[in-house]
Amino acid sequence: MIDMILSNPGFIIILAGVVCALLPVSQIRKAILLIAPIFAGYMIYTATKDMEAARFAVSVGGQELTLMRMDRLAMIWGYVFCLAGVLNAIYGFHEKCKITDSSALIYMGAAVSGVFAGDFLTLFIFWEMAAISSVMLVWKGGEKSFPAGIRYLAIHVLSGVLLLAGAVMYGRANGGDFTFGYVGLENPGGCLLLIAMGIKCGFPFLHNWIQDAYPKASITGTVILSAFTTKLALYALARAFPGTDLLIYIGAIMTCFPVFFAVIENDLRRVLSYSLNNQLGFMVCGIGLGSELAMNGVAAHLAADVIFKGLLFMSMGAVMFRTGTAKASELGGLFRSMPYTTIFCLIGAGSIAAFPLLSAFVTKSMIITAALYEHEWIVLAMLLFASAGVMEHSGIKVPYFTFFSHDSGKRVKEAPVNMLVAMGLASILCIFFAWPWGGYQFLYSLLPNPEVHYSPYTGNHVVTQMQLLFAAMFAFALLKRIGVYPDEKRAEILDFDWTYRRLGKNIAIWIDAMWTRLSANVGRLRKRFIDSASDKIYHMFSPAGALSSAAPSGLPAVLTGSMLVLTLFVIYLSRL
Repeated sequence: MIDMILSNPGFIIILAGVVCALLPVSQIRKAILLIAPIFAGYMIYTATKDMEAARFAVSVGGQELTLMRMDRLAMIWGYVFCLAGVLNAIYGFHEKCKITDSSALIYMGAAVSGVFAGDFLTLFIFWEMAAISSVMLVWKGGEKSFPAGIRYLAIHVLSGVLLLAGAVMYGRANGGDFTFGYVGLENPGGCLLLIAMGIKCGFPFLHNWIQDAYPKASITGTVILSAFTTKLALYALARAFPGTDLLIYIGAIMTCFPVFFAVIENDLRRVLSYSLNNQLGFMVCGIGLGSELAMNGVAAHLAADVIFKGLLFMSMGAVMFRTGTAKASELGGLFRSMPYTTIFCLIGAGSIAAFPLLSAFVTKSMIITAALYEHEWIVLAMLLFASAGVMEHSGIKVPYFTFFSHDSGKRVKEAPVNMLVAMGLASILCIFFAWPWGGYQFLYSLLPNPEVHYSPYTGNHVVTQMQLLFAAMFAFALLKRIGVYPDEKRAEILDFDWTYRRLGKNIAIWIDAMWTRLSANVGRLRKRFIDSASDKIYHMFSPAGALSSAAPSGLPAVLTGSMLVLTLFVIYLSRL
């Protein structure tokens, strides 16, 4: 048992989460929250020294389950998840909620365990464990978060069911081999697996659970949620579907459509949720391209995205913690009272926009360059448009409407020290990952294909990226100047969720009304039929009826005759 617990770094984190659920002392729980991912990271480092020896499998019911499988693709995902766990622990140190502490550890442990799973059945276990534990973070957001949590849980359970069904179909088609590796779309099982992973990854038309649940979660919960669920799905795609052409176009669409919704959205945490979709699209596109450069870009951008997206959610969480809102229409002028949070938010905004010397500059460009090398010209144009778009909504809109713009009159305290420390560390990482003198080389050394050479700091790349960024800034300033840029409005923007929020609701109301009318009509018809039949039977068998007029005994005579015929028939049958 001990060997099994120590086999996978995620098991240690899950065990720590169970222990936290039993501990009443908040300070001890916070220490465990911090120590568990650090210890798991050390276990990953130890396992990388001999990746073959790190493999661990058990037999359950005649089926071998690979609980631990280490390679370079799993390694970087594991490191990033543990790093995110450390930052999340520091950021949420002020919270004294046992459910949040325990759920966060179990959720993170399930994600780490899923990364190192070597077969689809083991992956399914942690896939569902991550869903069940993470919904607690949504529900801790308050009363309004409960319906969102129910929808979140339903969509993730559906994803798990599809994953299991696809795994069983795929395994049977391959002679009982459930190895978590390349699958492709050659059989129906692969198609179900792609849909299951696409749900968690936020494919177009399957993405609304992100914008629905993340902004309604607790302040700490939103930061934690942004790091694991979609990134575990990305890992599954990178493992099972690299080089699948369909993903190129799905990813390109994912990068573009959130731009239009983020521009008009008032809730800044929803804006960041749309930008999460946008960044996921770059990585999905890279997985579809499938080249060594593209896969390196996916892994590198994953590391950068977890940090800078977490930093942006942290900054909005700090603002919400002090002001009680994350609505653009209710914020502005906060740079006066929250200067450090402002600086950290600007670093996160510059990172996601891929400014030189900030993280996405050295990661996102690898995916765009891979699309160029594959001569995917339309996809390349979409990725460049999306790069300018993310500058507009996450690089400019989020910090501008929060800390500058009109003065909301709010004068609040700076964020708590633990929040500032977490944001400060994330900011340092955003700069370090792009540092030309050793920083990005360190990140590149952790990638799945370290032998691939790529230099981000070329004159062509720097000039092209700066042109995109300045074009986006000019467009924003021009639209604001001439009064065309959408104003912040206190309204809920509906996306594809219109189908079940408005259309689905109206269809349900119509069906209910039709059923009520049908039931009423059926009831009237049934009553008329019974009344008519009763009248006819009464007039036939009553003393004044037709049968009574032909026989003086009326109804008794009819019943007696019927019984006599039945008796004679039974006697006849018994003699055969």
